[in-house]
Amino acid sequence: MASEFDLIRRFFTRPAPGAVLGVGDDAALIQVAPGMELAVSTDMLLAGHHFFPDADPFQLGYKALAVNLSDLAAMGASPRWATLSLALPEADEAWLAAFAEGFFGIAREYGVDLVGGDTTRGPLVICVQIMGEVPAGQALRRSGARAGDEVWLSGHIGDAALALAHLQHRVTLQPHEVAACLPALHTPTPRVELGERLRGLATSAIDISDGLLADLGHILECSGLGAELAFAKLPASPVLRAHLHQPVARDCLLAGGDDYELCFTAPPARRAEIETIGRATGLPLTAVGRTGQGGGLRVLDENGRLVESQTKGFDHFGPDLSRPRPVSPPGPPDGGEDARD
Repeated sequence: MASEFDLIRRFFTRPAPGAVLGVGDDAALIQVAPGMELAVSTDMLLAGHHFFPDADPFQLGYKALAVNLSDLAAMGASPRWATLSLALPEADEAWLAAFAEGFFGIAREYGVDLVGGDTTRGPLVICVQIMGEVPAGQALRRSGARAGDEVWLSGHIGDAALALAHLQHRVTLQPHEVAACLPALHTPTPRVELGERLRGLATSAIDISDGLLADLGHILECSGLGAELAFAKLPASPVLRAHLHQPVARDCLLAGGDDYELCFTAPPARRAEIETIGRATGLPLTAVGRTGQGGGLRVLDENGRLVESQTKGFDHFGPDLSRPRPVSPPGPPDGGEDARD
């Protein structure tokens, strides 16, 4: 059986040109560029809670890093380095090869060097720490929103949760609808370029991991504000919009999470600049409401009525602990493809 060090050498030791010293010593050495601050975030994924134990390892490797990149995007930071720690029930070399392929595939795409980590035997747990750089004083924070700011969303939201709801038999989608939604669940795109371009424009930002209501709620709490959103303006895909007559689909849009799109605020005077960014990146950016003094977070329909959700978002210590929210299910009920932070 391969030893811990054999596994590290075979699957996780790669050149790290952006570091002074990478994998192979007691600690990595990194050099932050002059005038930059270090942004650091960590996410832990636990089998049976965040994903099913037999999730596809390639997709799991990809998503384990993608969700961390999304945290840096929400700060306006440029990704540079990562560490990876794994607890494994056994040293399954085929599983590790596929996991590493997914992890390093997205790492190459975003210029991330793996500079350290750890492996041990235990229940399947994945812990990624991501580090990036942001110009001093320019990081996007949750506490920066101001009354009268517009609330913006990138891309569209709710598809990942809708795909999961289908796989959990809580909604029924047609095969072409499943195929359209699954990429949002399996391989979300971290909005790193958008976050970098929003420095100096956005007053606050967060990525949508636990659901729009929960995550925008964090901005409002940190900024001491309320907000009002127009339900009709929320950016939903054609598939999701076709199912909005069902409460479960409305919950996916408002509180499903796992989208990894950016929610940000900005003064109305910056609207033209934000729209220019959207055109330049080919990424839809939608103004969906406005912040105000107090009043909490309200979502209104076209007749001014309050739109409610049966859930407020994913809570790692809440009642949803009894129902895992997987990255990939063990076996899709429809024979199609399978697939959370």
